[in-house]
Amino acid sequence: MTTTTRSTSAGHGAAAPAKGRLLPVVWNGDAPFPGRWVGGVSLVAAPVLLGVGVLLRLPYPSFFPEQLAARVEHPGPVAVSYGAFAAGTVLLWPGLAVLAVRIGRRSPGAALWGGVLAVLGLFARTFHAGVDHLAFQLADRQGAEAAARFVADTYGAFHIFSALNVAIMGGWLILAAGAWRARVLGPVRALALAATAALPLGVLKGTTPLSVVAVAGLCLALVPLGVTVLRDGPAPGRATTLCWSLVVTVVLVLMTLIGRAG
Repeated sequence: MTTTTRSTSAGHGAAAPAKGRLLPVVWNGDAPFPGRWVGGVSLVAAPVLLGVGVLLRLPYPSFFPEQLAARVEHPGPVAVSYGAFAAGTVLLWPGLAVLAVRIGRRSPGAALWGGVLAVLGLFARTFHAGVDHLAFQLADRQGAEAAARFVADTYGAFHIFSALNVAIMGGWLILAAGAWRARVLGPVRALALAATAALPLGVLKGTTPLSVVAVAGLCLALVPLGVTVLRDGPAPGRATTLCWSLVVTVVLVLMTLIGRAG
Protein backbone atom coordinates (compact mmCIF):
# COMPACT_ATOMS: atom_id res chain seq x y z
CA MET A 1 0.00 0.00 0.00
CA THR A 2 2.92 2.28 0.64
CA THR A 3 4.15 1.83 -2.91
CA THR A 4 0.71 2.55 -4.31
CA THR A 5 0.35 5.70 -2.25
CA ARG A 6 3.71 7.01 -3.35
CA SER A 7 3.07 6.35 -7.00
CA THR A 8 -0.34 8.00 -6.78
CA SER A 9 1.13 11.07 -5.09
CA ALA A 10 3.87 11.25 -7.67
CA GLY A 11 1.29 11.00 -10.40
CA HIS A 12 -0.66 13.92 -8.98
CA GLY A 13 2.50 15.95 -8.62
CA ALA A 14 3.43 15.33 -12.25
CA ALA A 15 -0.02 16.21 -13.50
CA ALA A 16 -0.07 19.72 -12.07
CA PRO A 17 2.81 21.14 -14.16
CA ALA A 18 1.35 19.60 -17.32
CA LYS A 19 -1.99 21.21 -16.59
CA GLY A 20 -0.23 24.49 -15.94
CA ARG A 21 1.40 24.34 -19.36
CA LEU A 22 -1.84 23.56 -21.17
CA LEU A 23 -4.03 25.94 -19.22
CA PRO A 24 -1.90 28.83 -17.90
CA VAL A 25 -4.14 29.81 -15.02
CA VAL A 26 -2.51 27.67 -12.33
CA TRP A 27 -0.39 29.75 -9.99
CA ASN A 28 0.95 28.79 -6.59
CA GLY A 29 1.34 32.43 -5.64
CA ASP A 30 -0.67 34.59 -3.28
CA ALA A 31 -3.82 35.24 -5.37
CA PRO A 32 -5.25 32.13 -7.06
CA PHE A 33 -8.19 34.34 -8.08
CA PRO A 34 -7.90 36.26 -10.35
CA GLY A 35 -4.44 34.72 -10.77
CA ARG A 36 -1.09 35.82 -12.06
CA TRP A 37 -1.98 36.25 -15.72
CA VAL A 38 -5.27 38.11 -15.39
CA GLY A 39 -4.00 40.15 -12.45
CA GLY A 40 -0.66 40.97 -14.06
CA VAL A 41 -2.19 41.98 -17.39
CA SER A 42 -4.70 44.13 -15.51
CA LEU A 43 -1.97 45.93 -13.55
CA VAL A 44 -0.07 46.71 -16.76
CA ALA A 45 -2.85 47.39 -19.27
CA ALA A 46 -5.53 49.16 -17.22
CA PRO A 47 -3.42 52.17 -16.14
CA VAL A 48 -2.20 52.57 -19.72
CA LEU A 49 -5.76 52.57 -21.07
CA LEU A 50 -6.79 55.15 -18.47
CA GLY A 51 -3.80 57.26 -19.48
CA VAL A 52 -4.74 57.06 -23.15
CA GLY A 53 -8.28 58.12 -22.31
CA VAL A 54 -7.12 61.11 -20.28
CA LEU A 55 -4.50 62.30 -22.78
CA LEU A 56 -6.85 62.15 -25.77
CA ARG A 57 -9.17 64.62 -24.00
CA LEU A 58 -6.34 67.05 -23.38
CA PRO A 59 -7.10 69.36 -26.37
CA TYR A 60 -10.67 70.01 -25.23
CA PRO A 61 -11.91 72.11 -22.27
CA SER A 62 -12.89 70.00 -19.29
CA PHE A 63 -16.49 71.14 -18.60
CA PHE A 64 -19.37 69.05 -19.93
CA PRO A 65 -20.74 71.52 -22.56
CA GLU A 66 -17.31 71.65 -24.20
CA GLN A 67 -16.99 67.86 -23.96
CA LEU A 68 -20.30 67.45 -25.76
CA ALA A 69 -19.28 69.98 -28.39
CA ALA A 70 -15.99 68.12 -28.87
CA ARG A 71 -17.97 64.91 -29.39
CA VAL A 72 -19.90 66.51 -32.27
CA GLU A 73 -16.88 68.22 -33.82
CA HIS A 74 -14.29 65.46 -33.22
CA PRO A 75 -16.27 62.25 -32.77
CA GLY A 76 -13.41 59.82 -33.43
CA PRO A 77 -10.84 60.97 -30.84
CA VAL A 78 -13.52 61.63 -28.21
CA ALA A 79 -15.07 58.18 -28.71
CA VAL A 80 -11.67 56.51 -28.39
CA SER A 81 -10.86 58.60 -25.32
CA TYR A 82 -14.01 57.71 -23.41
CA GLY A 83 -13.92 54.10 -24.62
CA ALA A 84 -10.33 53.62 -23.48
CA PHE A 85 -11.09 55.19 -20.11
CA ALA A 86 -14.14 52.97 -19.58
CA ALA A 87 -12.21 49.86 -20.62
CA GLY A 88 -9.35 50.73 -18.28
CA THR A 89 -11.80 51.26 -15.43
CA VAL A 90 -13.39 47.84 -15.86
CA LEU A 91 -10.07 46.08 -16.49
CA LEU A 92 -8.50 47.49 -13.33
CA TRP A 93 -10.43 45.38 -10.80
CA PRO A 94 -8.33 42.17 -11.10
CA GLY A 95 -5.16 44.20 -10.56
CA LEU A 96 -6.65 45.79 -7.45
CA ALA A 97 -7.51 42.31 -6.16
CA VAL A 98 -3.91 41.17 -6.57
CA LEU A 99 -2.62 44.36 -4.95
CA ALA A 100 -4.99 43.97 -1.99
CA VAL A 101 -3.93 40.36 -1.45
CA ARG A 102 -0.27 41.37 -1.33
CA ILE A 103 -1.01 44.20 1.06
CA GLY A 104 -3.04 41.82 3.22
CA ARG A 105 0.04 39.79 4.13
CA ARG A 106 1.13 42.53 6.55
CA SER A 107 -1.74 45.01 6.67
CA PRO A 108 -5.04 43.11 6.39
CA GLY A 109 -7.21 46.03 7.48
CA ALA A 110 -5.88 48.37 4.81
CA ALA A 111 -6.14 45.59 2.23
CA LEU A 112 -9.77 44.90 3.09
CA TRP A 113 -11.12 48.43 3.26
CA GLY A 114 -8.86 49.90 0.61
CA GLY A 115 -9.63 47.09 -1.82
CA VAL A 116 -13.38 47.18 -1.20
CA LEU A 117 -13.64 50.96 -1.51
CA ALA A 118 -11.43 51.13 -4.60
CA VAL A 119 -13.44 48.43 -6.42
CA LEU A 120 -16.71 50.13 -5.45
CA GLY A 121 -15.24 53.31 -6.90
CA LEU A 122 -14.64 51.48 -10.18
CA PHE A 123 -18.33 50.51 -10.23
CA ALA A 124 -19.28 54.16 -9.81
CA ARG A 125 -16.96 55.25 -12.63
CA THR A 126 -18.49 52.57 -14.87
CA PHE A 127 -21.92 54.01 -14.13
CA HIS A 128 -20.63 57.46 -15.07
CA ALA A 129 -19.33 56.00 -18.34
CA GLY A 130 -22.84 54.79 -19.15
CA VAL A 131 -24.25 58.26 -18.56
CA ASP A 132 -21.49 59.70 -20.75
CA HIS A 133 -22.50 57.33 -23.54
CA LEU A 134 -26.15 58.37 -23.33
CA ALA A 135 -25.22 62.07 -23.37
CA PHE A 136 -23.05 61.54 -26.44
CA GLN A 137 -25.90 59.79 -28.23
CA LEU A 138 -28.11 62.81 -27.52
CA ALA A 139 -25.39 65.13 -28.83
CA ASP A 140 -25.04 63.07 -32.02
CA ARG A 141 -28.78 63.11 -32.73
CA GLN A 142 -30.04 66.39 -31.25
CA GLY A 143 -26.93 68.55 -31.17
CA ALA A 144 -24.46 69.53 -28.46
CA GLU A 145 -26.58 72.40 -27.11
CA ALA A 146 -29.67 70.25 -26.56
CA ALA A 147 -27.57 67.56 -24.92
CA ALA A 148 -25.88 70.13 -22.67
CA ARG A 149 -29.28 71.46 -21.55
CA PHE A 150 -30.44 67.96 -20.72
CA VAL A 151 -27.27 67.18 -18.74
CA ALA A 152 -27.50 70.50 -16.88
CA ASP A 153 -31.15 69.86 -15.96
CA THR A 154 -30.48 66.34 -14.68
CA TYR A 155 -26.95 66.65 -13.28
CA GLY A 156 -28.04 66.64 -9.63
CA ALA A 157 -30.55 63.82 -9.98
CA PHE A 158 -30.16 61.20 -7.27
CA HIS A 159 -28.82 57.77 -8.10
CA ILE A 160 -27.58 54.98 -5.88
CA PHE A 161 -23.99 55.38 -7.05
CA SER A 162 -23.82 58.87 -5.57
CA ALA A 163 -23.00 57.19 -2.27
CA LEU A 164 -19.80 55.79 -3.80
CA ASN A 165 -18.20 59.11 -4.70
CA VAL A 166 -16.22 59.09 -1.45
CA ALA A 167 -15.16 55.50 -2.16
CA ILE A 168 -13.66 56.60 -5.49
CA MET A 169 -11.17 58.79 -3.65
CA GLY A 170 -10.80 57.09 -0.28
CA GLY A 171 -9.99 53.62 -1.58
CA TRP A 172 -6.82 54.78 -3.30
CA LEU A 173 -5.58 56.59 -0.20
CA ILE A 174 -6.09 53.55 2.02
CA LEU A 175 -4.48 51.21 -0.52
CA ALA A 176 -1.49 53.54 -0.87
CA ALA A 177 -0.96 53.69 2.89
CA GLY A 178 -1.34 49.92 3.17
CA ALA A 179 1.02 49.26 0.26
CA TRP A 180 3.68 51.39 1.92
CA ARG A 181 3.19 49.79 5.36
CA ALA A 182 3.22 46.29 3.88
CA ARG A 183 6.31 47.11 1.78
CA VAL A 184 4.51 46.22 -1.43
CA LEU A 185 5.40 49.67 -2.79
CA GLY A 186 8.17 52.04 -1.82
CA PRO A 187 7.38 55.53 -0.54
CA VAL A 188 7.58 57.19 -3.97
CA ARG A 189 5.33 54.68 -5.72
CA ALA A 190 2.93 54.60 -2.75
CA LEU A 191 2.64 58.39 -2.98
CA ALA A 192 2.07 58.03 -6.73
CA LEU A 193 -0.73 55.55 -6.05
CA ALA A 194 -2.31 57.97 -3.58
CA ALA A 195 -2.30 60.64 -6.30
CA THR A 196 -4.92 58.57 -8.15
CA ALA A 197 -7.46 59.95 -5.68
CA ALA A 198 -7.10 63.30 -7.47
CA LEU A 199 -8.59 61.94 -10.71
CA PRO A 200 -11.80 63.94 -11.32
CA LEU A 201 -15.01 62.00 -10.87
CA GLY A 202 -18.49 62.34 -12.30
CA VAL A 203 -20.14 62.68 -15.70
CA LEU A 204 -18.39 64.06 -18.79
CA LYS A 205 -15.16 65.00 -17.06
CA GLY A 206 -12.46 66.31 -19.33
CA THR A 207 -8.74 66.41 -18.65
CA THR A 208 -7.19 68.74 -16.08
CA PRO A 209 -3.59 68.94 -14.81
CA LEU A 210 -4.72 66.81 -11.84
CA SER A 211 -6.00 64.17 -14.26
CA VAL A 212 -2.57 63.86 -15.87
CA VAL A 213 -0.84 63.68 -12.48
CA ALA A 214 -3.30 61.05 -11.26
CA VAL A 215 -2.97 58.67 -14.20
CA ALA A 216 0.80 59.16 -14.31
CA GLY A 217 0.91 58.19 -10.64
CA LEU A 218 -1.26 55.15 -11.30
CA CYS A 219 1.04 54.01 -14.10
CA LEU A 220 4.15 54.55 -11.97
CA ALA A 221 2.67 52.59 -9.08
CA LEU A 222 0.99 49.66 -10.84
CA VAL A 223 2.71 48.94 -14.16
CA PRO A 224 6.03 47.83 -12.59
CA LEU A 225 4.08 45.75 -10.07
CA GLY A 226 2.22 44.11 -12.95
CA VAL A 227 5.50 43.20 -14.63
CA THR A 228 6.70 41.67 -11.35
CA VAL A 229 3.49 39.65 -11.00
CA LEU A 230 3.74 38.34 -14.57
CA ARG A 231 7.33 37.24 -13.95
CA ASP A 232 6.45 35.49 -10.69
CA GLY A 233 6.41 32.01 -12.15
CA PRO A 234 7.09 30.05 -15.33
CA ALA A 235 6.20 31.60 -18.66
CA PRO A 236 3.84 29.67 -20.97
CA GLY A 237 5.24 28.19 -24.17
CA ARG A 238 4.83 29.86 -27.53
CA ALA A 239 2.12 27.44 -28.66
CA THR A 240 0.13 28.02 -25.46
CA THR A 241 0.46 31.80 -25.81
CA LEU A 242 -0.71 31.74 -29.43
CA CYS A 243 -3.56 29.36 -28.61
CA TRP A 244 -4.90 31.46 -25.75
CA SER A 245 -4.41 34.71 -27.63
CA LEU A 246 -6.58 33.27 -30.41
CA VAL A 247 -9.18 31.99 -27.95
CA VAL A 248 -9.42 35.34 -26.15
CA THR A 249 -9.66 37.24 -29.46
CA VAL A 250 -12.41 34.99 -30.81
CA VAL A 251 -14.36 35.17 -27.54
CA LEU A 252 -14.12 38.97 -27.46
CA VAL A 253 -15.31 39.24 -31.06
CA LEU A 254 -18.24 36.90 -30.40
CA MET A 255 -19.18 38.76 -27.22
CA THR A 256 -19.10 42.04 -29.13
CA LEU A 257 -21.28 40.73 -31.94
CA ILE A 258 -23.78 39.16 -29.54
CA GLY A 259 -23.85 42.33 -27.47
CA ARG A 260 -24.48 44.45 -30.56
CA ALA A 261 -27.37 42.19 -31.48
CA GLY A 262 -29.03 42.98 -28.15
